[in-house]
Amino acid sequence: MTRNSAGLSFKHKLIIGTALLSPATLAGPASAQTGTDDIEEGDVIVVTGSILEAQQAAIAEKREAKNVVDVASADSVGRFPDENIAAALTRLPGVAVQRDQGQARYIQVRGAPNRWTSVSINGIPQTGTDEGSAGRAYRFDAVPAVLLSELRVNKSLTPNITAEAVTANVDLLTYSALGNEGFTASGDVGYGMMDLGDGEQRQGSLRLGWSDGTWGIVLGGSHYKREQVTDNREYGYSTGTDGTIAPTDIDVRSYLLDRETNGLYGDIEFQPVDGQVFHVRGIYTEFKDDEQRNAYQFELDEASSGTRTSTGGDLVNVPVDGAFNDAKYRNRNLILSTGADLEFDDWGLSAQLGYTRTENSTYLPLTLATTGGANNVSLTYDRSDPNFPVITGLYATDFDVDPITGDLINPRRGAAIDRFDPTSFNGFNFILPIVTETVSDSMTAKVDLYKQWDDFTVRFGGLFQQRDISGNIFNDAGIVPLAVIGQNVNDYAGSAPWDTGFPLGVSFTYTDNEALDDDQQRLLEQAGIDLSDLNPPQDFFDQKETIFAPYLMGEFELGDLQIIAGARAEYYKVRNSGTASTGGILTPLTFEDDYFDLFPSVNLRYNVSDDIVLRLAGLRGTARPAYAAVRIGSAINDVSEVIESGNPALKPEYTWGVDASFEWYLPGNGIFSVAAFHRWVDDVLYTGTQRVNSDAFDSDGIDRSNYLLSANFNGQSGTVSGVEFNVQHQFDFLPGALGGFGVQGGLTLLDGEFDALDAGGMVVTSDFPGLSDTIVNASVFYEKYGISARVSYQWRSDYIDTVGGLGIGDGEFRGAYENLDVTLRYKINDNFTVYADLANLTDEIYTAFDGTSDFPVEVEQIGARYMFGLRFDF
Repeated sequence: MTRNSAGLSFKHKLIIGTALLSPATLAGPASAQTGTDDIEEGDVIVVTGSILEAQQAAIAEKREAKNVVDVASADSVGRFPDENIAAALTRLPGVAVQRDQGQARYIQVRGAPNRWTSVSINGIPQTGTDEGSAGRAYRFDAVPAVLLSELRVNKSLTPNITAEAVTANVDLLTYSALGNEGFTASGDVGYGMMDLGDGEQRQGSLRLGWSDGTWGIVLGGSHYKREQVTDNREYGYSTGTDGTIAPTDIDVRSYLLDRETNGLYGDIEFQPVDGQVFHVRGIYTEFKDDEQRNAYQFELDEASSGTRTSTGGDLVNVPVDGAFNDAKYRNRNLILSTGADLEFDDWGLSAQLGYTRTENSTYLPLTLATTGGANNVSLTYDRSDPNFPVITGLYATDFDVDPITGDLINPRRGAAIDRFDPTSFNGFNFILPIVTETVSDSMTAKVDLYKQWDDFTVRFGGLFQQRDISGNIFNDAGIVPLAVIGQNVNDYAGSAPWDTGFPLGVSFTYTDNEALDDDQQRLLEQAGIDLSDLNPPQDFFDQKETIFAPYLMGEFELGDLQIIAGARAEYYKVRNSGTASTGGILTPLTFEDDYFDLFPSVNLRYNVSDDIVLRLAGLRGTARPAYAAVRIGSAINDVSEVIESGNPALKPEYTWGVDASFEWYLPGNGIFSVAAFHRWVDDVLYTGTQRVNSDAFDSDGIDRSNYLLSANFNGQSGTVSGVEFNVQHQFDFLPGALGGFGVQGGLTLLDGEFDALDAGGMVVTSDFPGLSDTIVNASVFYEKYGISARVSYQWRSDYIDTVGGLGIGDGEFRGAYENLDVTLRYKINDNFTVYADLANLTDEIYTAFDGTSDFPVEVEQIGARYMFGLRFDF
């Protein structure tokens, strides 16, 4: 395996990180007041609008926490150019992001697979759905950051937190209606542009609140939209004509996207007496992505003659494939809850009832077109830059005509042409329907109680949750020839040239995808064809999950030492229904499984002094397989004894872990911390081919336990470990204007691997998908005299790609990338602030490669983005 991150060992990086972030380089003279002098445990922290105050609020939360945790307050989030909470969370130590066409979608805490991070909203566990149900990972791009008051990353667990987490649980906290008395109004409006393609960017939010101390109501909403062009190149490889590894195809793409994120939030709270609060809350979020694809793939390896080498080529009679669509991606979340928080003299009760509905749908009728015969092209290409093989010459292809058969023979290079003709698709043109939908309905009941004595508190409670999940995966089994509905893709060729920042070598024009799709839908309806009906029955699944999880924990206050210890028990049951297709015969299948697990944990916090806190934690956690991964719907071949399906016998992954941290709360307002962790993980999930070894697919008396199954499996064991350095400090001890400067940043160093079996039963060792061995997050800010400015930088090293969270082997890597953002704020008065957000100023190019960076398989760019606007607060 070849890695392209810096060639330093983990040990060397650890030494460098310790030196760079040494406390001796950070401390300044003590100021008159520490950042937590006025904040006691249990106080309500009110953020009033400055970087310093937001930083103090988050640090105070971290200092008083019972576990290893990192916190971002809402105002801190608002001071970065982050359009959703995935981007906002990456400002915290050890959090990296996975992007889709440049936009943050998933997070990876401590570089681990995204499935190892669970999500709760106000303490109620959530689960994600994605295209084709490939993973449980939560779609953070569907949740606007402005709806939340606090983002809390629990890196060690306590028994009252769901055990469905290996590296972290992220708890998203909404605004409280009783947070401020009187009438409040806040929000923002903004407008800007995308550098690539000059598309517009806009955002707006409004939050209204009223409270008299007994009743409170808050209503909020947000909107964000961008019109984006995405440059994209994709390549395949094989042995060329000279024996070197050469490209098999050059796939040139331009995407036109309209992406939109909307959110609504409401909270009604009633407090008849102090310490007794009843609430009703509702959240609605949606992510909308309308994607027009223009793609031309030059099939170099199908040329009639010529040379195809790693550095360049000269080829005759090359077919060209086109791909066009106007796709609709949707992700919607409805989250409702009601409950009460009751506090009495020495005991308390918190109870919640919650309902969550998550819908994820993909409607992508992909129109595929091909050239043939006289419409094929001849070309020369140059691969001096592996990221950008350029077609240096494009030519027509001339033929002779066989006088007897009329066939075209003797292909040769014809006249030069300066652009690809989008009306030249004369081959087999058809619709590949990619239509999926996953719906999850979840009911939750959660109760937490505590009883307090002088130095001891006992907490106990439980959670009951039932989830009903139905959906389908994508299968390319069904197609619709365009001739069947009387459509010709050439009729939609346009004349507008591409917006691109990548070298092309030859020009292209946009196809009118919107008209193509509109006419296609009309023609399909007239022909009585519903594309969703082309999904085969074995691709659908219906699952019911039931979770019952009681817990018991004790908190011991022994002077400067606090101990939180206990255990959580979780009973999990799943009923999995689907259809087996065997030679055209459909058979319903059902598979049930259940298991009971104990998840102990202990967290120790020791106050060495007023400014230094040490923590040590041990825990056990789990991560459950994705819905599609355990589906029982299957295509069975009793002749070849092969099954294509999910694996209903999959077990969860389990972990034992330890965490330790050193936290120095700097004089004035800051923190320097070092946190280390280690996770031992068993039954690691990976993709492969093995014998079934169960009766899950048996029917009609046929034993299929020895058939070969290509699916996801439980591997052997693995480990993940790392060290996180974090610093936040404003140098307010400096004189005059210099006191406005400050820093915030983190360095995370990671290492990990796991063992699994390949198809031959041999042990294979692999890196974990998503594991970057280095993550850097650094900011320099200035805040004084009404000015608030920040320059922030992020970088992560390369990692194995896994959008769905599964993978094994050297496979496809995502290359290292960086982001540089600038935010500017000027406070006009107590009510109005003008701002400018400048994001991705490095104009980053995102790459994926096969084994080494010499062989990129995808290269992508979205360009910088700029937003200007006004914030208000009354």
